Amino acid sequence: MIDHVRDLASVRDATERLLSAAAKLDNVSVAEPSRLPGWSRGHVLAHLARNADALVNVLEGRPMYASGDARDNDIERDAPRALDVQLTDVRESAARFQEAGAAPADWSRTVELRNGVTDSAARVPFRRWIEVELHHVDLGIGYELEDLPEEFVAREIDFLADRFSGHPEVPATRVTDGTRAWSTGRVTEGSPEVTVTGTAPALLGWLAGRRDGAGLSVDGGPLPGLPPL
Repeated sequence: MIDHVRDLASVRDATERLLSAAAKLDNVSVAEPSRLPGWSRGHVLAHLARNADALVNVLEGRPMYASGDARDNDIERDAPRALDVQLTDVRESAARFQEAGAAPADWSRTVELRNGVTDSAARVPFRRWIEVELHHVDLGIGYELEDLPEEFVAREIDFLADRFSGHPEVPATRVTDGTRAWSTGRVTEGSPEVTVTGTAPALLGWLAGRRDGAGLSVDGGPLPGLPPL
């Protein structure tokens, strides 16, 4: 069962870790490239702030973004800002998200995100946790997939395995860290199953598009290609 209150606390802790780490940057380094193609660290921080506000919209019954173009334009507009402005925006938007999450609500209700995607309101805090943790890694400032909380890694692997489950471009795949296992991809009668084995952070990196799968072992076929998230 999803515990949105516990996830909100995890979001708060993850945000504080990110803000403390990003505070060591300066105006030059925040403008340097992040690990995301075409995005500076400023783009990542701007996205995190605008995503928090977008998820407030979701929780309060409004469209997540006015449009895809508006989302992209807001990130481009905010990306060049000075570090102190970026950090203040991330902090204040995070506080707005926490406030919205603390409001009395029916957490079993269905909410709509981007591109017609729907989910339970109770999973929105976990979705925000994903944004904060993975984009902290994307900043390229010393926080790696191996530093992510173990609970988060396991839950995110489960989330992504479910996301790719039944996907026509992904063959039937078993993902395992040697202790736990997840099934994903397109399962058809008689189809062979590919088994991908590695550490949990390495599996997450591959599933989340943060690593190319080097270091993973594959049995039953080549490493499956995954569609973009």
